[in-house]
Amino acid sequence: MKVIRKYLLAGLLVLVPIGITVWVLHFLITSLDQTILLLPMQWRPTWNGDLIPGFGIILAFVLLFVTGVVASNVFGKQFVKAWDSLVNRIPVVGAIYKSVKQLSDPVLSENGQAFSKAVLIEFPHPGYHSVAFLTNKVEGELAAKLDSDHVAVYIPTTPNPTGGYMLLVPKSRIQPLDMSVDQALKYIISMGVAAPPNGSYGQGTPIIVVSDNRN
Repeated sequence: MKVIRKYLLAGLLVLVPIGITVWVLHFLITSLDQTILLLPMQWRPTWNGDLIPGFGIILAFVLLFVTGVVASNVFGKQFVKAWDSLVNRIPVVGAIYKSVKQLSDPVLSENGQAFSKAVLIEFPHPGYHSVAFLTNKVEGELAAKLDSDHVAVYIPTTPNPTGGYMLLVPKSRIQPLDMSVDQALKYIISMGVAAPPNGSYGQGTPIIVVSDNRN
């Protein structure tokens, strides 16, 4: 039984990552291909009465490119600003749209950076530690109510890093790590299995916190 179990686990270790990768790719490709449904029936390319597979993916990339070109000029920026203002006034929809935009802007913008550095903090209790990510420095009203310099950090959960906690931590209680943000994310997602290799990625580098100039 131990031998059977050993080989079953070995097979899972090989097939599970492959299966999940194929599933994710299939979902993405299928979803993008549905973009063809945006075209009127008479404009949809067909072959022997069936829609041509993959044409929706090409259309999706064209739409993204055209939207990016339009949104990058002066007229487009004004239009996007007016659209944001309009949607934000809609009850419920505006709250959801604003929350999603606040999350996507720092990640997808050209100069955006969701996390500036991986750090080590004491959480959830003194003596216990968690890997966290610097997101911004604390300014304005919050800074005025705190008795020392604080920074905002995000502590992701494992194995799903999209959920987590945002804490305001004294700058003096943060230990900067030499590992990169990508290495720290892999470490968290793997539940500590994929430990980052030892190496010097800038030892002694001071904590760098990006300033947030977004409205």
